Amino acid sequence: MTLTMTPTVDAGGPATDIRRADPTGGEPDPRASAQTTRIHSVEGVEVGPRRRVRSARLDDRFNVLGAAAAGIAVAVLLFGWFTPLSGGVGWVLVAFVAFLGFYALLVSLSSDWQEVKDRVMAVMLTSAGVILFGSLVFVVAFTITRGQEALPHLNFFTQSMELAGPLDGLDLGGIAHAILGTLMQITMALIVTVPLGIVTALFLNEVGGPFARFVRTISDAMTALPSIVAGLFVYSAIIVLITHQRSGFAASMAITVMMLPIVIRASDIVLRLVPGNLREAAYALGSTRWRTVWHVVLPTARPGLATAVILGTARGIGETSPVLLTSGVTAVVNLNPFEGPMISLPLQVFDFVKSPEPTMIARGFGAAAVLLLLVLALFYIARVIGGRGPGELSRRQQLRVIAASARDHQRITVRSARGRAAGPPESSSPLASPPAASSPSASAQKETSS
Repeated sequence: MTLTMTPTVDAGGPATDIRRADPTGGEPDPRASAQTTRIHSVEGVEVGPRRRVRSARLDDRFNVLGAAAAGIAVAVLLFGWFTPLSGGVGWVLVAFVAFLGFYALLVSLSSDWQEVKDRVMAVMLTSAGVILFGSLVFVVAFTITRGQEALPHLNFFTQSMELAGPLDGLDLGGIAHAILGTLMQITMALIVTVPLGIVTALFLNEVGGPFARFVRTISDAMTALPSIVAGLFVYSAIIVLITHQRSGFAASMAITVMMLPIVIRASDIVLRLVPGNLREAAYALGSTRWRTVWHVVLPTARPGLATAVILGTARGIGETSPVLLTSGVTAVVNLNPFEGPMISLPLQVFDFVKSPEPTMIARGFGAAAVLLLLVLALFYIARVIGGRGPGELSRRQQLRVIAASARDHQRITVRSARGRAAGPPESSSPLASPPAASSPSASAQKETSS
């Protein structure tokens, strides 16, 4: 049987019937009419405006605004008229609970119970995100506002506290020694943590085995390790036994102990998300395991690995207790991480705010604001480095690929020209049989016949 296409016209517009026909060229089988496929043409059909799926409908907006107004009214009545309640936090909680109740009631007027649960859960998740973002904004804004007395002074970023005392004004002294100490300590910690953490995560995912299970258990347990324990460990293992003095190197090792389990755990989760068919495709093309890891797995997981490094950096750069035990407190700039105390920004903030003097407290909040801005700058740098998706090349890499393609094209062109100039080979066919060689038996028969 074959298929025939017959144009037809119906009320919905022109269409085409596809029916089975007799292979001998006869009429289509009438019994196949039930299996007819009708393909309608879209010519002349008006297309309506595209609907904005992410936009909210009018009734959805009414439900949210009405429930919010009702919740606020209930909170005002309870806290101002009917009950002796007071406090801003309690008012917000009562208003939010009343808002959820009224919102569920308004949604249930036009929807079933499943949609009511879905809408209420969506509102709760959205509220959680708004609360989290608002908390972060409040922390950053509060810190910068309290430190605005010290931030406008240029000497706050270029001088140390070597010549400044608690009673001196903000126009003398600064946190240059703490900034340099933080940068040096976190750099040394990242030099150790990033390759060791990523290689350990690769071992857990690409090699595996009983020992990998043990390593994963230990790294998960170290994630909840108290920071003071890490400081005591480095103090007893490095300062007491080796250096016999507090230093920036000892502080960086303590920060490494805190960062390493975070980087391992986050990198392990990211590498698990790499699809297995990518590895299988690389193996099918003849690639080895480590070439597959270097050229397939790591580029695919690069944004996630950058996020893992960000999380580890954010954990290490804000540590105070291990640095207090291992680096010491100083008011001068120390560029030698292996000798003498080297203070960091978190420890400098702690040293400033414990003073009763207002100028020292202002310096403490200014140092905290600088620490926040430094963390945001590191986040941005890490996002720029790992923000490109898998297979997406930078501008320099694109130019390098174009140059390599041009070189390959020129080499192939030159080789083809040389081949045409040399002419076709005399015997290039693999089917051509070689000339028969005379065997000893054939020679003997010829001599006998002669």
